[in-house]
Parts: sequence; C-alpha cells; structure tokens
Amino acid sequence: MQEPDEIVIDCPYCGEPLDVLVDTSAGPQRYYEDCSVCCRPILFILSEDAAGELMLDIKREDE
Repeated sequence: MQEPDEIVIDCPYCGEPLDVLVDTSAGPQRYYEDCSVCCRPILFILSEDAAGELMLDIKREDE
C-alpha cells in the first residue's frame, strides 16, 4: 500500500498554508476537505493529464 503524499496548499478562502495528505494511489478523484483554519469546504480535484501524470486542483465550494 502506498503512503499518501503530503502537499502544502493555500486555502482558497483564507489564504493560509495547509499541509494536506493526498492519496494518489486511488487515481483521479474529487472530494471535499475542510480548511483546518477557517473550516470552509475545499474541493480537491485529482485528475490525470495526457501523459498520465496526476494533477491536483483546489477550488472553493462556490466556484
């Protein structure tokens, strides 16, 4: 079993840097995780590009 990747993102609401764990072994996925500072829901979109590399995009719930 592969360990999740630790990634630092900036919350799209409050701008605070956050350490998050992303499970890249599950392939493309969409899920919500609350900001640990302002508690607002962040949408995580893990997708695959044409070369098969996984890319992470984060968005506000209202985007």
